[in-house]
Amino acid sequence: MTLEDLGYNRELENYRKEQKLDSFGIGRVILEHKDRYTVKTVSNEFNSELIGNLRFTATNKNELPSVGDWVAISEYDEDKALIHAVLRRKSVLERKAVGKLGQTQIIATNIDFGLIVQSVNRDYNINRLERYLAICNASRIDPIIILSKVDLINPKELNSILVQVNNRIKNVPVIPMSNQTHLGIEEIKSKLIKGQTYCLLGSSGVGKSTLINTLTGIDLMNTGKISESIDRGKHVTSHRELIVLENGILIDNPGMREVGITDVSDGLEMTFDDIFNLAQDCKFSDCTHTIEKGCAILNAIEKEELNSDSYANFIKMEKEKNYFESNAQERRKKDKDLGKMIKGIQKQRRNNKY
Repeated sequence: MTLEDLGYNRELENYRKEQKLDSFGIGRVILEHKDRYTVKTVSNEFNSELIGNLRFTATNKNELPSVGDWVAISEYDEDKALIHAVLRRKSVLERKAVGKLGQTQIIATNIDFGLIVQSVNRDYNINRLERYLAICNASRIDPIIILSKVDLINPKELNSILVQVNNRIKNVPVIPMSNQTHLGIEEIKSKLIKGQTYCLLGSSGVGKSTLINTLTGIDLMNTGKISESIDRGKHVTSHRELIVLENGILIDNPGMREVGITDVSDGLEMTFDDIFNLAQDCKFSDCTHTIEKGCAILNAIEKEELNSDSYANFIKMEKEKNYFESNAQERRKKDKDLGKMIKGIQKQRRNNKY
Protein backbone atom coordinates (compact mmCIF):
# COMPACT_ATOMS: atom_id res chain seq x y z
CA MET A 1 0.00 0.00 0.00
CA THR A 2 1.14 3.55 -0.78
CA LEU A 3 0.02 6.94 0.53
CA GLU A 4 -1.57 7.51 -2.87
CA ASP A 5 -3.74 4.40 -2.31
CA LEU A 6 -5.00 6.17 0.83
CA GLY A 7 -5.83 9.29 -1.18
CA TYR A 8 -2.64 11.33 -0.71
CA ASN A 9 -1.68 13.70 -3.55
CA ARG A 10 0.74 16.40 -4.65
CA GLU A 11 -1.35 19.27 -3.27
CA LEU A 12 -1.24 17.73 0.22
CA GLU A 13 2.52 17.19 -0.02
CA ASN A 14 3.08 20.78 -1.12
CA TYR A 15 1.00 22.05 1.80
CA ARG A 16 2.90 19.78 4.19
CA LYS A 17 6.20 21.31 3.04
CA GLU A 18 4.87 24.89 3.09
CA GLN A 19 3.80 24.44 6.72
CA LYS A 20 7.18 22.84 7.57
CA LEU A 21 5.50 19.60 8.61
CA ASP A 22 7.69 17.30 6.49
CA SER A 23 9.75 16.29 9.54
CA PHE A 24 6.66 14.48 10.88
CA GLY A 25 5.09 11.27 9.71
CA ILE A 26 1.89 11.44 7.68
CA GLY A 27 -1.29 9.41 8.04
CA ARG A 28 -5.05 9.51 7.56
CA VAL A 29 -7.69 9.41 10.29
CA ILE A 30 -9.76 6.26 9.75
CA LEU A 31 -11.63 6.20 13.07
CA GLU A 32 -12.67 8.83 15.61
CA HIS A 33 -13.87 8.06 19.12
CA LYS A 34 -14.29 11.01 21.49
CA ASP A 35 -10.76 12.43 21.87
CA ARG A 36 -8.95 9.38 20.47
CA TYR A 37 -8.18 8.70 16.82
CA THR A 38 -6.98 5.76 14.76
CA VAL A 39 -4.50 6.99 12.14
CA LYS A 40 -3.52 4.75 9.23
CA THR A 41 -0.11 5.02 7.59
CA VAL A 42 1.49 2.94 4.87
CA SER A 43 2.95 0.52 7.42
CA ASN A 44 0.75 0.64 10.52
CA GLU A 45 -2.34 1.88 12.37
CA PHE A 46 -1.75 4.10 15.40
CA ASN A 47 -3.89 4.81 18.44
CA SER A 48 -3.42 8.59 18.46
CA GLU A 49 -4.14 11.64 20.58
CA LEU A 50 -3.74 15.38 20.09
CA ILE A 51 -0.83 17.40 21.40
CA GLY A 52 -1.96 19.94 24.00
CA ASN A 53 -1.33 22.98 21.82
CA LEU A 54 -3.57 21.67 19.03
CA ARG A 55 -6.31 20.72 21.47
CA PHE A 56 -6.40 24.01 23.38
CA THR A 57 -5.97 26.45 20.47
CA ALA A 58 -8.93 25.03 18.50
CA THR A 59 -11.79 27.54 18.57
CA ASN A 60 -14.41 24.86 17.85
CA LYS A 61 -14.69 21.10 17.41
CA ASN A 62 -14.63 21.38 13.61
CA GLU A 63 -10.95 22.42 13.77
CA LEU A 64 -10.06 19.08 15.38
CA PRO A 65 -9.40 15.95 13.29
CA SER A 66 -12.31 14.14 11.65
CA VAL A 67 -12.53 10.88 9.75
CA GLY A 68 -10.92 11.45 6.36
CA ASP A 69 -8.40 14.05 7.58
CA TRP A 70 -4.70 13.87 6.84
CA VAL A 71 -2.61 14.55 9.94
CA ALA A 72 1.06 15.10 10.83
CA ILE A 73 2.09 12.61 13.51
CA SER A 74 5.05 11.50 15.62
CA GLU A 75 5.30 7.93 16.91
CA TYR A 76 6.14 7.40 20.57
CA ASP A 77 5.44 3.68 20.96
CA GLU A 78 4.92 0.62 18.79
CA ASP A 79 1.32 1.52 17.96
CA LYS A 80 0.86 4.98 19.53
CA ALA A 81 1.29 8.44 18.05
CA LEU A 82 0.74 12.13 18.72
CA ILE A 83 -1.17 14.32 16.24
CA HIS A 84 0.61 17.66 15.70
CA ALA A 85 -1.44 19.22 12.89
CA VAL A 86 -4.36 18.70 10.52
CA LEU A 87 -3.51 19.23 6.85
CA ARG A 88 -5.65 21.45 4.63
CA ARG A 89 -8.94 19.82 3.70
CA LYS A 90 -9.97 19.36 0.08
CA SER A 91 -13.64 19.13 1.02
CA VAL A 92 -15.78 19.10 4.16
CA LEU A 93 -19.09 17.26 4.18
CA GLU A 94 -21.24 18.66 6.96
CA ARG A 95 -24.78 19.10 8.24
CA LYS A 96 -26.49 21.23 10.89
CA ALA A 97 -25.53 20.00 14.35
CA VAL A 98 -28.55 18.35 15.96
CA GLY A 99 -29.97 20.48 18.77
CA LYS A 100 -27.33 23.24 18.45
CA LEU A 101 -28.39 26.53 16.84
CA GLY A 102 -26.01 27.96 14.26
CA GLN A 103 -23.50 25.11 14.55
CA THR A 104 -22.38 22.50 12.05
CA GLN A 105 -21.29 18.89 12.44
CA ILE A 106 -18.64 17.42 10.16
CA ILE A 107 -19.68 14.13 8.58
CA ALA A 108 -16.31 13.46 6.93
CA THR A 109 -13.51 15.31 5.11
CA ASN A 110 -11.51 15.01 1.90
CA ILE A 111 -14.35 13.28 0.06
CA ASP A 112 -14.51 12.90 -3.73
CA PHE A 113 -17.89 11.17 -4.11
CA GLY A 114 -21.02 10.90 -1.97
CA LEU A 115 -22.80 7.54 -2.25
CA ILE A 116 -26.38 8.41 -1.28
CA VAL A 117 -28.02 5.13 -0.28
CA GLN A 118 -31.78 4.96 0.08
CA SER A 119 -33.87 1.79 0.23
CA VAL A 120 -36.86 1.61 -2.08
CA ASN A 121 -39.28 0.20 0.46
CA ARG A 122 -40.12 2.20 3.61
CA ASP A 123 -37.13 4.56 3.56
CA TYR A 124 -37.68 5.99 0.07
CA ASN A 125 -38.20 9.76 0.14
CA ILE A 126 -37.24 11.88 -2.84
CA ASN A 127 -37.25 15.11 -0.79
CA ARG A 128 -34.54 13.61 1.42
CA LEU A 129 -32.56 12.64 -1.68
CA GLU A 130 -32.55 16.30 -2.72
CA ARG A 131 -31.31 17.25 0.78
CA TYR A 132 -28.34 14.91 0.45
CA LEU A 133 -27.66 16.29 -3.03
CA ALA A 134 -27.63 19.85 -1.63
CA ILE A 135 -25.00 19.08 1.03
CA CYS A 136 -22.89 17.15 -1.51
CA ASN A 137 -23.08 19.95 -4.06
CA ALA A 138 -22.26 22.57 -1.41
CA SER A 139 -18.96 20.74 -0.80
CA ARG A 140 -18.28 20.14 -4.50
CA ILE A 141 -18.60 16.39 -3.94
CA ASP A 142 -19.90 14.33 -6.87
CA PRO A 143 -23.12 12.51 -5.83
CA ILE A 144 -24.13 8.99 -6.85
CA ILE A 145 -27.59 7.73 -5.88
CA ILE A 146 -27.92 4.07 -4.90
CA LEU A 147 -31.48 2.73 -4.57
CA SER A 148 -31.08 -0.33 -2.35
CA LYS A 149 -33.23 -3.38 -1.53
CA VAL A 150 -34.87 -3.44 -4.96
CA ASP A 151 -35.52 -7.16 -4.41
CA LEU A 152 -38.27 -6.14 -1.94
CA ILE A 153 -40.48 -4.53 -4.60
CA ASN A 154 -41.74 -5.62 -8.01
CA PRO A 155 -40.31 -4.31 -11.33
CA LYS A 156 -43.31 -2.04 -11.92
CA GLU A 157 -42.84 -0.31 -8.55
CA LEU A 158 -39.11 0.09 -9.20
CA ASN A 159 -39.74 1.60 -12.62
CA SER A 160 -42.18 4.11 -11.10
CA ILE A 161 -39.52 5.20 -8.56
CA LEU A 162 -36.85 5.51 -11.27
CA VAL A 163 -39.17 7.68 -13.40
CA GLN A 164 -39.85 9.96 -10.42
CA VAL A 165 -36.15 10.29 -9.55
CA ASN A 166 -35.13 10.97 -13.15
CA ASN A 167 -37.87 13.61 -13.51
CA ARG A 168 -36.80 15.43 -10.34
CA ILE A 169 -33.01 14.91 -10.37
CA LYS A 170 -30.89 15.50 -13.46
CA ASN A 171 -27.31 14.54 -14.36
CA VAL A 172 -26.75 12.31 -11.31
CA PRO A 173 -26.04 8.56 -11.72
CA VAL A 174 -28.81 6.39 -10.24
CA ILE A 175 -28.01 2.73 -9.53
CA PRO A 176 -30.72 0.23 -8.45
CA MET A 177 -29.04 -2.29 -6.13
CA SER A 178 -29.72 -5.41 -4.10
CA ASN A 179 -27.28 -6.92 -1.61
CA GLN A 180 -29.29 -10.15 -1.82
CA THR A 181 -29.29 -10.70 -5.59
CA HIS A 182 -26.15 -8.57 -6.24
CA LEU A 183 -28.01 -6.54 -8.86
CA GLY A 184 -26.09 -3.31 -9.43
CA ILE A 185 -22.98 -4.38 -7.49
CA GLU A 186 -20.76 -4.56 -10.57
CA GLU A 187 -21.98 -1.12 -11.68
CA ILE A 188 -21.08 0.31 -8.26
CA LYS A 189 -17.64 -1.34 -8.44
CA SER A 190 -17.12 0.26 -11.86
CA LYS A 191 -17.56 3.71 -10.24
CA LEU A 192 -14.77 3.11 -7.71
CA ILE A 193 -11.39 4.62 -8.58
CA LYS A 194 -8.13 3.86 -6.81
CA GLY A 195 -7.10 6.69 -4.47
CA GLN A 196 -10.56 8.34 -4.54
CA THR A 197 -12.70 8.60 -1.39
CA TYR A 198 -16.39 7.70 -1.26
CA CYS A 199 -18.65 8.60 1.68
CA LEU A 200 -21.76 6.49 2.32
CA LEU A 201 -24.77 8.64 3.23
CA GLY A 202 -28.22 7.52 4.28
CA SER A 203 -30.59 6.57 7.07
CA SER A 204 -30.18 3.61 9.41
CA GLY A 205 -30.92 0.18 8.01
CA VAL A 206 -30.74 1.00 4.29
CA GLY A 207 -27.94 -1.51 3.68
CA LYS A 208 -24.77 0.62 3.84
CA SER A 209 -22.81 -1.81 6.03
CA THR A 210 -24.02 -4.80 4.01
CA LEU A 211 -22.89 -3.02 0.84
CA ILE A 212 -19.39 -2.62 2.32
CA ASN A 213 -19.30 -6.34 3.13
CA THR A 214 -20.41 -7.14 -0.42
CA LEU A 215 -17.79 -4.87 -1.97
CA THR A 216 -14.96 -6.20 0.22
CA GLY A 217 -16.06 -9.84 -0.01
CA ILE A 218 -15.72 -10.29 3.77
CA ASP A 219 -17.94 -9.67 6.81
CA LEU A 220 -16.08 -6.51 7.73
CA MET A 221 -19.06 -4.59 9.18
CA ASN A 222 -21.74 -5.75 11.61
CA THR A 223 -25.18 -5.89 10.02
CA GLY A 224 -28.65 -6.16 11.54
CA LYS A 225 -31.37 -8.57 10.58
CA ILE A 226 -34.47 -7.30 8.83
CA SER A 227 -37.21 -6.42 11.30
CA GLU A 228 -40.47 -8.10 10.32
CA SER A 229 -42.54 -5.36 11.98
CA ILE A 230 -40.98 -2.39 10.15
CA ASP A 231 -39.54 -4.21 7.09
CA ARG A 232 -36.09 -2.65 7.34
CA GLY A 233 -32.67 -3.31 8.82
CA LYS A 234 -31.69 -2.23 12.30
CA HIS A 235 -29.22 0.54 13.10
CA VAL A 236 -25.80 -1.11 13.60
CA THR A 237 -23.10 1.43 12.73
CA SER A 238 -22.28 3.61 15.75
CA HIS A 239 -19.26 5.55 14.44
CA ARG A 240 -17.60 6.83 11.30
CA GLU A 241 -14.94 4.61 9.82
CA LEU A 242 -12.67 4.72 6.78
CA ILE A 243 -12.09 1.46 4.89
CA VAL A 244 -9.45 1.03 2.17
CA LEU A 245 -10.55 -1.13 -0.76
CA GLU A 246 -8.50 -2.45 -3.67
CA ASN A 247 -10.07 0.33 -5.73
CA GLY A 248 -11.13 3.37 -3.76
CA ILE A 249 -11.66 4.28 -0.13
CA LEU A 250 -15.04 4.05 1.65
CA ILE A 251 -16.22 6.02 4.68
CA ASP A 252 -19.13 4.43 6.51
CA ASN A 253 -21.43 6.60 8.63
CA PRO A 254 -24.03 6.04 11.33
CA GLY A 255 -27.51 6.46 9.90
CA MET A 256 -28.72 10.06 9.96
CA ARG A 257 -32.31 10.71 11.03
CA GLU A 258 -31.91 14.43 10.35
CA VAL A 259 -30.13 16.09 7.45
CA GLY A 260 -30.19 19.70 8.59
CA ILE A 261 -29.33 22.40 6.06
CA THR A 262 -26.49 24.86 6.80
CA ASP A 263 -25.20 27.77 4.69
CA VAL A 264 -25.44 25.81 1.43
CA SER A 265 -26.29 28.56 -1.07
CA ASP A 266 -24.09 27.05 -3.80
CA GLY A 267 -25.43 23.58 -3.02
CA LEU A 268 -29.03 24.69 -3.42
CA GLU A 269 -28.22 26.52 -6.65
CA MET A 270 -26.57 23.42 -8.14
CA THR A 271 -29.31 21.06 -6.90
CA PHE A 272 -32.19 23.26 -8.07
CA ASP A 273 -30.51 24.91 -11.04
CA ASP A 274 -33.76 24.85 -13.05
CA ILE A 275 -35.44 27.03 -10.41
CA PHE A 276 -32.53 29.50 -10.28
CA ASN A 277 -32.44 29.69 -14.09
CA LEU A 278 -36.18 30.43 -14.24
CA ALA A 279 -35.81 33.15 -11.59
CA GLN A 280 -33.65 35.14 -14.03
CA ASP A 281 -36.74 35.58 -16.24
CA CYS A 282 -39.03 36.94 -13.53
CA LYS A 283 -40.61 40.35 -14.28
CA PHE A 284 -39.43 41.89 -11.01
CA SER A 285 -35.88 41.70 -9.70
CA ASP A 286 -37.14 41.39 -6.10
CA CYS A 287 -39.69 38.70 -6.97
CA THR A 288 -40.51 36.44 -4.00
CA HIS A 289 -41.83 33.71 -6.33
CA THR A 290 -45.01 33.36 -4.26
CA ILE A 291 -47.78 35.69 -5.54
CA GLU A 292 -46.30 38.02 -8.19
CA LYS A 293 -47.73 38.27 -11.69
CA GLY A 294 -44.96 37.77 -14.17
CA CYS A 295 -43.11 35.28 -11.94
CA ALA A 296 -41.40 32.81 -14.28
CA ILE A 297 -41.29 30.10 -11.59
CA LEU A 298 -45.03 30.28 -10.83
CA ASN A 299 -45.78 30.31 -14.57
CA ALA A 300 -43.63 27.18 -15.06
CA ILE A 301 -45.44 25.39 -12.22
CA GLU A 302 -48.83 26.34 -13.67
CA LYS A 303 -47.79 24.98 -17.07
CA GLU A 304 -46.39 21.83 -15.36
CA GLU A 305 -42.93 22.64 -16.72
CA LEU A 306 -41.56 22.70 -13.16
CA ASN A 307 -42.32 20.10 -10.50
CA SER A 308 -44.34 21.78 -7.73
CA ASP A 309 -43.20 19.26 -5.08
CA SER A 310 -39.56 19.94 -5.91
CA TYR A 311 -40.18 23.69 -5.64
CA ALA A 312 -41.90 23.25 -2.25
CA ASN A 313 -38.89 21.23 -1.05
CA PHE A 314 -36.55 23.97 -2.29
CA ILE A 315 -38.51 26.66 -0.41
CA LYS A 316 -38.35 24.59 2.78
CA MET A 317 -34.57 24.15 2.51
CA GLU A 318 -34.07 27.83 1.61
CA LYS A 319 -35.92 28.82 4.80
CA GLU A 320 -33.79 26.40 6.83
CA LYS A 321 -30.63 27.88 5.31
CA ASN A 322 -31.70 31.44 6.16
CA TYR A 323 -32.63 30.39 9.71
CA PHE A 324 -29.27 28.67 10.17
CA GLU A 325 -27.38 31.72 8.86
CA SER A 326 -29.20 34.11 11.22
CA ASN A 327 -28.44 31.84 14.19
CA ALA A 328 -24.82 31.47 13.10
CA GLN A 329 -24.41 35.27 12.89
CA GLU A 330 -25.94 35.69 16.35
CA ARG A 331 -23.64 32.99 17.76
CA ARG A 332 -20.54 34.61 16.20
CA LYS A 333 -21.55 37.95 17.75
CA LYS A 334 -21.93 36.35 21.19
CA ASP A 335 -18.54 34.63 20.82
CA LYS A 336 -16.95 37.95 19.80
CA ASP A 337 -18.54 39.79 22.74
CA LEU A 338 -17.39 37.03 25.11
CA GLY A 339 -13.86 37.29 23.72
CA LYS A 340 -13.84 41.06 24.28
CA MET A 341 -15.08 40.60 27.84
CA ILE A 342 -12.36 38.03 28.64
CA LYS A 343 -9.65 40.29 27.19
CA GLY A 344 -11.01 43.19 29.23
CA ILE A 345 -10.87 41.16 32.45
CA GLN A 346 -7.33 40.00 31.66
CA LYS A 347 -6.22 43.59 30.98
CA GLN A 348 -7.81 44.81 34.22
CA ARG A 349 -6.02 42.09 36.18
CA ARG A 350 -2.67 43.06 34.67
CA ASN A 351 -3.27 46.73 35.53
CA ASN A 352 -4.23 45.87 39.12
CA LYS A 353 -1.12 43.71 39.45
CA TYR A 354 1.15 46.63 38.66
